[in-house]
Amino acid sequence: MKILVINSGSSSLKYRFFDMARRAVLAAGIAERIAEQDGVLRQQWRGAEGVTEQSERHVVLRDHRTALAAVGEALHASGAADDLRQLAAIGHRVVHGGETFQAPTLINDEVAAAIRNLIPLAPLHNPSNLMGIELCREMFTGVPQVAVFDTAFHQTMPPRAYRYALPQEMYTRHHVRRYGFHGTSHAFVAKRAAQYLGRSLESLKLVTLHLGNGASAAAIAHGRSIDTSMGMTPLEGLVMGTRCGDIDPALVFYLGRRSGKDLAALEHMLNEESGLIGLCGANDMREVLRRSAEGDERARLALEIYCYRIKKYIGAYYAALGGADALVFTAGIGENAAAVRGMACAGLEGLGIRLDPRKNDAVSGDIGEIHAAGAAVKILVIRTDEELEIAAQTEAVIARSLA
Repeated sequence: MKILVINSGSSSLKYRFFDMARRAVLAAGIAERIAEQDGVLRQQWRGAEGVTEQSERHVVLRDHRTALAAVGEALHASGAADDLRQLAAIGHRVVHGGETFQAPTLINDEVAAAIRNLIPLAPLHNPSNLMGIELCREMFTGVPQVAVFDTAFHQTMPPRAYRYALPQEMYTRHHVRRYGFHGTSHAFVAKRAAQYLGRSLESLKLVTLHLGNGASAAAIAHGRSIDTSMGMTPLEGLVMGTRCGDIDPALVFYLGRRSGKDLAALEHMLNEESGLIGLCGANDMREVLRRSAEGDERARLALEIYCYRIKKYIGAYYAALGGADALVFTAGIGENAAAVRGMACAGLEGLGIRLDPRKNDAVSGDIGEIHAAGAAVKILVIRTDEELEIAAQTEAVIARSLA
């Protein structure tokens, strides 16, 4: 089964082409700077004898239609896909499914309309996601299309976890509640953790930490998300590259009065000018770590705040789960920043979380363990693969539809 995964953004279109029989990536790439004069199409693919080849072309990408056509031409030219009409399915990343979608879903006119109706919950993402869906349905007539939602994995949260303590009307009329994001990543690493530990996913209690420029934690009991740190929007929870995470909500009113900023300016500040970049002027953790090691006090404090917030969520989710079998670090920072993992776990020995510094410094590859011998809670570092998870969920939906 050959599956194309599409992630359509406002000015980019990412794709990966899978042979699901081998769980192999045949080609991957990105069309960037769509609707600008200097568009770029980058692709890598498996050439002769499995050798990875790559190309980069500067092209005029007038719109997403042009970009998608360029992707199809590039796939054909590379030999990765001789005939895209033979695709088994196309899987689409969709950021927000609201309460409407609790699982990956075969797309039809009604599903597309429902995704459009959810745009107010994700005005920066769902329109672009939907554009990719509509173009693919038009350009690949007859190919089944599946929507995989970032929020769907967290729809198993109980009301005590997803409701805010606000007037009832805010929920019933305006759909104000916690939804959570990064669901495909949390789902992927939870399954990989179970495989690595030789346990069924249903038997495990996991705390998973997706730490990238965006960051979130999840509490997973028996394969189901029971809580997650992001809320109605991705702004809640952990400190991130440019997002503040948890703050006193009254700060918005105070800052509006004191600074004179309007709501749009405050929203921009909290999402784009806060977090690590607000604390020390850098949102790249590698730069923060380098400057902290050189004695930069702002960077040191930013690192401490970042890791302290992670530690608080680990403890909170350990309590919510009633204990944990494993703690999982993933995404760019989680997979590569040993110092962050060490600081986040320090002092949690009373919970059975004991990290081995030598393992922590040496871990590499797709999956590895960094806990001390005999530790009650396993600590794993797992390379996430959201596109493969989207492909796998797409494959499962297609299989069910044919059964």
